[in-house]
Amino acid sequence: MDVTDETVTQEVAPETETQPEVVKTPAPQPSGITWGTGRRKSSVARVRVKPGTGRILVNDREYKEFFPSLQYQAMVEAPLKATGVQDRVDVLANLSGGGLTGQAGALSLGIARALKKMDTTLEDALRDRHLLTRDARMKERKKYGLHGARRGVQFSKR
Repeated sequence: MDVTDETVTQEVAPETETQPEVVKTPAPQPSGITWGTGRRKSSVARVRVKPGTGRILVNDREYKEFFPSLQYQAMVEAPLKATGVQDRVDVLANLSGGGLTGQAGALSLGIARALKKMDTTLEDALRDRHLLTRDARMKERKKYGLHGARRGVQFSKR
């Protein structure tokens, strides 16, 4: 009995020691597509950037149609203009949640992250203009006993 126990332990011990370490490598992107995710308030933007002619599609619509305000259009274009690649890449984005302000901010962050992943030399230009910084401000929750997050009931003297 002692002999079989020793052989079993000898066989098990070398197997656990020789297991290869798992090394994670990024998956190759087909045809130069780079992904980036941006979030702002309750909005989420999933962005794909690929070499192209400067076309920006948001939820299968042109971004100028999706964001009619010039302020939001400037937010979306900011990472592309900061790096000077606005005529060399196409941007395809899926936006969900929130309103136009949150969606424009999320899209800007998603484009900046995808450009940084695509070409690491662009990171300095993006970081100098604070385009890689996530805006963490969120809506404050409503508390019990109050009408809103901070608004209480009106005080009455009598």
